[in-house]
Amino acid sequence: QVQLVESGGGLVQAGGSLRLSCAASGSILSINTMGWYRQAPGNQRELVAIIRSGGTGYVDSVKGRFTISRDNAKNTVYLQMNKLKPEDTAVYYCYVVVNVARDFANAYWGQGTQVTVSS
Repeated sequence: QVQLVESGGGLVQAGGSLRLSCAASGSILSINTMGWYRQAPGNQRELVAIIRSGGTGYVDSVKGRFTISRDNAKNTVYLQMNKLKPEDTAVYYCYVVVNVARDFANAYWGQGTQVTVSS
């Protein structure tokens, strides 16, 4: 019903930047919430950033370095990642809550994109 396509991952040196994109398509009435999670090997999946109509939120470890934004017309969410650190290395997953009816929503996960930061 709804598909999420992620892009923008890659290999960078510490201090570099990457911009992740996640585009949603399919049966979408509107977007409720969009966000980014990440998971490193052996670690729990953690919320990195989230964006709603009311504002944005970030995990403490990325505050001041990462910026989440979205283009409502394109149903796309972005994560600008600056001053990357090796600790940021993980698979990054897009998360989107889609309004499919006035009082009903479904959550979807992207396929994941690898971000690797070398020291």
